[in-house]
Amino acid sequence: MDRQRCPAAHPQDPTPCDGPPAVTVRDTAGAGADGCEHHGARILASLKGGRVHPLPGAPEGAAIRVFKAADTIRPFCWLDGPRTQPSQLSRAENRALHQR
Repeated sequence: MDRQRCPAAHPQDPTPCDGPPAVTVRDTAGAGADGCEHHGARILASLKGGRVHPLPGAPEGAAIRVFKAADTIRPFCWLDGPRTQPSQLSRAENRALHQR
């Protein structure tokens, strides 16, 4: 595992960073963590009501890319096991289920 992972990388998430921190992800209480786009999206997908903000000097569109990616990622995607409950599915999967 990479020794220099961003603060948004969950300790149980084994994936490496995809670059330097580019966004801050905040929960509903305002607590936040800076992260690369990859880990920013993965942690945002795991938060209800989370928000994403670009860091100064971030690549153009970083926060939007993170927001869009998080929509398709299942919460706590690094955990194994069946995913059948709405709370275990991505926001996009839940929307698709309700549009049928």
